[in-house]
Amino acid sequence: MIAFAAEDPAITEERSQSLDRPQRRLLRRIFNGRTVPVFVDGRPFLTYKEASRYLLSLAHDDRQKAFLDMRSGAAMGSVIEK
Repeated sequence: MIAFAAEDPAITEERSQSLDRPQRRLLRRIFNGRTVPVFVDGRPFLTYKEASRYLLSLAHDDRQKAFLDMRSGAAMGSVIEK
């Protein structure tokens, strides 16, 4: 019989630092072949890697807001508002 140790705190912390699977999939769809950047918080994002790095650098609540901004920006064609 194999005894499992309590969940490793480093693994738990890593999971909380990663994006959810639906978020990753939608970001990949948004940024696949994109030629016009998506603007969030005044910053342009043209690739999935740029966007995911930025999202992972934010706190959870700010990350959710920025993700929703990316999603709506992609839907609107990411027009820069002045």
